[in-house]
Amino acid sequence: MIIRNDWTREEITEIYNTPVMDLVYRAATVHRAYHDPNEVQVCTLLSVKTGGCPEDCAYCPQAARYHTDVKVHKLMEVDEVLNSAKAAKDSGSTRFCMGAAWREVRDNSDFDKVLDMVKGVNSMGMEVCCTLGMLTEEQAEKLKNAGLYAYNHNLDTSEEHYEEIISTRTYDDRLDTLNNVRKAKISVCSGGIIGLGESHNDRVGMLHTLATLEEHPESVPVNALVPVEGTPLEDQPRVSIWEMIRMIATARIIMPNAMVRLSAGRVRMNIEEQALCFLAGANSIFAGDKLLTTPNPEEDMDKQMFQTLNLKPRASFKDNEAPVEFQTIPEQC
Repeated sequence: MIIRNDWTREEITEIYNTPVMDLVYRAATVHRAYHDPNEVQVCTLLSVKTGGCPEDCAYCPQAARYHTDVKVHKLMEVDEVLNSAKAAKDSGSTRFCMGAAWREVRDNSDFDKVLDMVKGVNSMGMEVCCTLGMLTEEQAEKLKNAGLYAYNHNLDTSEEHYEEIISTRTYDDRLDTLNNVRKAKISVCSGGIIGLGESHNDRVGMLHTLATLEEHPESVPVNALVPVEGTPLEDQPRVSIWEMIRMIATARIIMPNAMVRLSAGRVRMNIEEQALCFLAGANSIFAGDKLLTTPNPEEDMDKQMFQTLNLKPRASFKDNEAPVEFQTIPEQC
């Protein structure tokens, strides 16, 4: 199969609307051509700076303007973060992602701390990822030089639906950050959320944007909205498992090389529903009891699921070389 970056919306719509059994079969076939179907990447996501965000993302409990139960916490200390990373590694995670509730990165002492966090996690032999808001090209270069492996910056939804969800930054702002990350030769992690009140056409539109980038994202998170009281989307109905499967399967077919991550909303799924998502092409999850501020399945439940489904964790840096800083540490190689 040829990797394509010229998908049309009509082609993606046709795939998305395929009868679900045929869709899952096609996606599973593509998945097996590019990936080990019994291998799942285990990632841990830590909120290193929580709450107080000036943005107005309608789904987010960390926005300062909404009245939610999220407590504002300043940036964690480097040692605290590295202890959490070590615990994550000991529990089986091979990628450690750090999230800060910032609109954008600022060149100050907090960013210097984050760079030290990146260096420390990288030295443990884990893939290190950050999600810090908008980045300039120079800031992306600094993160790359510190050993950052991946950067997450989701599109959230389609360009057409975007203004219904957020007004404090534009869709082009998001694409500019992805472009800056790519220029720095950092792995791109970008996906979105379903259940925001969008149409099926909006879901196709978001996938079309990702699949027609010059290079596909290496990771594509598919999130199901977890409504939070106090946010504008608190009353949104739960996304069905079949909607998740359609998104995952379509993403797998049009972006065969990508890691497709089963992200927020997994806490509401039983093992059987998650197994269907893996069958449809998902091959990455977040472990740990929290995804920033939203709940996630407990560690013991995930271990049971891996045992039941005979899944194995994907090794760090499987398809790519580790950052130079990591390669130079003999005992880690």
